[in-house]
Amino acid sequence: MEIYLIPVGLVTLIGILAGLGLALASKFMAVPVDETFDKVRACLPGVNCGACGYAGCDDYAKALTQNNGIKTNLCIPGGDGAAKAISEALGVEFEDVEEQSAVVRCAGNCEVSSYVMDYEGPQTCAACNTFYQGRRSCSSACLGYGDCVDVCQYDAIHIENGVAVVDKSRCVGCGMCAKMCPNNLITIVPFTSNVTVTCSSHDKGAYTRKVCKVGCIGCRKCEKSCPTGAITVNDNLAAIDPAKCINCEVCVGQCPTGAIQVIKCKNLEA
Repeated sequence: MEIYLIPVGLVTLIGILAGLGLALASKFMAVPVDETFDKVRACLPGVNCGACGYAGCDDYAKALTQNNGIKTNLCIPGGDGAAKAISEALGVEFEDVEEQSAVVRCAGNCEVSSYVMDYEGPQTCAACNTFYQGRRSCSSACLGYGDCVDVCQYDAIHIENGVAVVDKSRCVGCGMCAKMCPNNLITIVPFTSNVTVTCSSHDKGAYTRKVCKVGCIGCRKCEKSCPTGAITVNDNLAAIDPAKCINCEVCVGQCPTGAIQVIKCKNLEA
């Protein structure tokens, strides 16, 4: 009987010593918990979109707690609510967040633009774009498979009649959809910007008219009519500077193809 007690005793002793060793290690080698980081991280939405300029919410929270010079209003998806909570957690003055939203610079749906091939590969925009730059007659058009839709965490973008459309009332301007678009058709602009050029083609006007009824033809009528100089036409495509645009909508009436549209938040139109 004694022959069995010796190994059992040894195993028990080893277990006790190991337990004591772990207990001591956990006490003397423990990493201090940064409670401020936890408070700040809890204020962020966890989208990890990178709109703040950092790799994700953890990285932004770390920067805020380690550097007093980092602004607390960089989280676009979190908006003013997140900025206020962060400011309170850090004990600093609150700064307002400039709300933003995404716009799709293409309105070439199935009614105004046509398909020129029957694509049967993987049903993604990224895959379709590698095959002769897509299936539409305009190589700059929305590919319509919804890679942007799949990545949106706010149900703010959908494919309607073959083209992506943003619901401004849901969009938080995180920019995830813009990163996914292989044709770079999605741009993040200030939420207050209501007038948008819904075209990205740099083709000459005559060709654009053939492939899309609502494409920009570079006629410069919008540029000439803009009272603030917010519109410029370069390489056959009009562009609006949100910093100069006052949403007067004069350019909308001047555009002969309807390439410039007014996109407002549905909840605020009334």
